[in-house]
Amino acid sequence: MSSAADRRDDFIVLARALFDDHRRLLADTEAHCLHELSTLVDICCDSLSAGGKLLFFGNGGSAADAQHLATELTVRYLVDRPALSAIALTTDSSTLTAAANDVGFEQIFSRQIEALGRAGDVAIGISTSGRSPNVLAALRAAAVRGLESAGFTGAAASDMDGLASPLIKVPSTDTPRIQEMHILLGHLLCHQIEVRLS
Repeated sequence: MSSAADRRDDFIVLARALFDDHRRLLADTEAHCLHELSTLVDICCDSLSAGGKLLFFGNGGSAADAQHLATELTVRYLVDRPALSAIALTTDSSTLTAAANDVGFEQIFSRQIEALGRAGDVAIGISTSGRSPNVLAALRAAAVRGLESAGFTGAAASDMDGLASPLIKVPSTDTPRIQEMHILLGHLLCHQIEVRLS
């Protein structure tokens, strides 16, 4: 049986390896994602300035990111300013469960896009794998309704490649590390929108 000191040493070795992975991916993400993110900032600012709204959606940790980013915009990120129109399609338990029960789980976001989305709005799908069927269905529904479609994902090739533009692809296939970069990039998105529209 290992001692407390051994467990602490093992933990520190693991933690340092994770920090090293994070630092490497941070540099790679900076090198590969900022151009696409800048394009998304422009699209979001144009939409919001014209009276449009941002619709965020994803599953699991990406659902939490959707709520987090929508809240940063509707309430505040860093400075006091007028509210910005952003909605997470992951928060209404009645809508989510009714859609899952009545039309299928793959339609839980697309049904809301049909109800709430208008031409000029921006649909932003978040999926670390890029293969989430309900995210893909929502991006397809957004295209039909004339919304701009954008996304955050990882490095793996997926159907998001043809459905979202810009598509911010974190250069990793490791889900926890992709999630860490997604929230960093999401914060940068919120920061730039807030600066430009305040």
